[in-house]
Amino acid sequence: MDQPLDLIRSCIRDVPDFPKPGILFKDITPLLRSADGLRTALDLLAAPFLDAGITAVVGMESRGFIFGVPLAERLQAGFVPVRKPGKLPAATISEEFSLEYGTDTLHMHQDALGAADRVLIVDDLLATGGTAAATVRLVRRLGAGVCGAAFVIELDFLAGRNQLSGLTVHSLLHY
Repeated sequence: MDQPLDLIRSCIRDVPDFPKPGILFKDITPLLRSADGLRTALDLLAAPFLDAGITAVVGMESRGFIFGVPLAERLQAGFVPVRKPGKLPAATISEEFSLEYGTDTLHMHQDALGAADRVLIVDDLLATGGTAAATVRLVRRLGAGVCGAAFVIELDFLAGRNQLSGLTVHSLLHY
């Protein structure tokens, strides 16, 4: 077994029946509390992209912020938040996407990125891929290039990676 990944895996707590019956929630809060686990996760998330010329890390509300800012620092890049409606103060662009039951919308400042930007998208979890795919569309609408996407956890059985075809997708743990 890979010791760094074993450390990260040991910091993920399973919470049955959250947020509703039948769901086994992968809780990252113990990972956030572990200095060694968090540092290891950030180092491993950054590793494939150290020489990719990333100029901006884009993180989705809210756990994407937690990993995105220190990841941007490691990559010597800036950070761009993607938020729910009404949370960003300047002019935004938006992207609607499908959820299991209904739709949701993400926003990004319309001046956040440009054609010279090389972007890494980051979040804690890749599930169905809807949030990540909507974020890719936002980034591309601003003319920036998407170099890849990085996740702490990927739920393989939900096939979210399929919505990110053509991108480098780097996930630390697979369930």
